Amino acid sequence: MMNPIPCSYDDFPESTAFTEGIIVIPADLGQRSCKIEIDVTYAVKNESPLHLHIIEPSQGEEEHKLFPLILYVQGSAWREQNTGYELSQLARFARRGYVIAVVEYRPSSIAPFPAQIKDTKTAMRYMINNAMTYHADPSNIFLWGDSSGGHTALMTGFTLDNPDMEDETYKDEPLSVKAIIDYYGPTDISKMNDEPSIMNHILQDSPEGELIGGVNVLENMDRVKATVVMNYITEQHEIPPVIIIHGSKDRFVPFGQSVMLYHKLRQKGKEALCYQLKGADHGGSAFWTEEIFDIIEKFIQCSIK
Repeated sequence: MMNPIPCSYDDFPESTAFTEGIIVIPADLGQRSCKIEIDVTYAVKNESPLHLHIIEPSQGEEEHKLFPLILYVQGSAWREQNTGYELSQLARFARRGYVIAVVEYRPSSIAPFPAQIKDTKTAMRYMINNAMTYHADPSNIFLWGDSSGGHTALMTGFTLDNPDMEDETYKDEPLSVKAIIDYYGPTDISKMNDEPSIMNHILQDSPEGELIGGVNVLENMDRVKATVVMNYITEQHEIPPVIIIHGSKDRFVPFGQSVMLYHKLRQKGKEALCYQLKGADHGGSAFWTEEIFDIIEKFIQCSIK
């Protein structure tokens, strides 16, 4: 029986054991894989723990590379999130060289707007404080979200300097975001019924009504105002670059919601891209193709440079 051999991978000998019929395939050591840490608690609020799923690209034993950090907010109509819903798709993107943290926030039934904005910022700070543990680059942070998560990502990135969108503890701690990826996010909940949809968006028990405290949307425009993304876009206010991707046949969040956002961004001289996916519905495989990944990665890399 041989004793253990303490040496590096490079110095370790290949096995010489063999027999006829074994097929030898050269190992492709250049392909990245990922590892995922599930349910990392980043905060406790309203007596409930809030979690992150953290996807980290694999590295060799002697590598210590830092990767751009993406915080992803899962769509859920601002209700309880299934944070594992797009985990397999996000892992595909993370293989390109990104750390991705999927954020859980308090649902609107427990804490209405702006709780999800505050929670996303708390999650961002957790990742900054633990960046070295997960090989994340705290100087290159991005926000990405779909549907209500897109709204949360936009609102988070547009209110980085807004103390009303912060937990009291962090009001004097600035944050920085390089850019935002918005997948079909609502931008003005009072206008969701202006285009065809398969649901009524103004009732008190609608996702939009629950977001602002379980009230009729059109009867409470004072509460609506703070949730409208375009209200934070001014010529003087610095906001990160934005890329918007939205389907032309979205049955839940009308495409016009993204049109309003893109128009306002361009009108105020902000950096923005908008892609309409012809024939795409509210999410689905069309948003997770390699072609779309190439577009998003180019946008991210331009923001880094």
